[in-house]
Amino acid sequence: MSSRHHIHDIMRGRIIGKIKEGRKITDVAREFDIAHSVVSRQWKSFKTTGMCSRRHGEGRVRRKQISRKTVARRLRLGGLYARRNVVCVPLTRQHRTACLQWCREHHNWTEQDWSCVLFSDESRFSLSSDCRLQLIWRESGTAYRPENIQEKD
Repeated sequence: MSSRHHIHDIMRGRIIGKIKEGRKITDVAREFDIAHSVVSRQWKSFKTTGMCSRRHGEGRVRRKQISRKTVARRLRLGGLYARRNVVCVPLTRQHRTACLQWCREHHNWTEQDWSCVLFSDESRFSLSSDCRLQLIWRESGTAYRPENIQEKD
């Protein structure tokens, strides 16, 4: 936060009046207990504008607030869309080899062989938070690029 305090219009008028009477800027600054540079700046401003009051809109230019919708609209104009990332389980070479071997061993099974197998419902659990709630901004058709895939345990 700024430590600068604004001088009210009445005080400005009094400062300018004292200087117009012929008093030195240093003496006026001491009398009002204000920095010399502030009084000097007020006097310079009065000489150039002819006004002792502060103009509306002076001061630091503030950054404009931009809404989330505006940002989303601009990203869409650039070809980016909010999408959920693709989640996959990272498979090592050993995983792929074991899976391929299992498939080769069971590809000849008949219906009777498969009727002896019991399939059960599996419960879903996760070691990490659900990353499907998070959206990423990406171009159309780039869902399966490595940077857009979220690996999951």
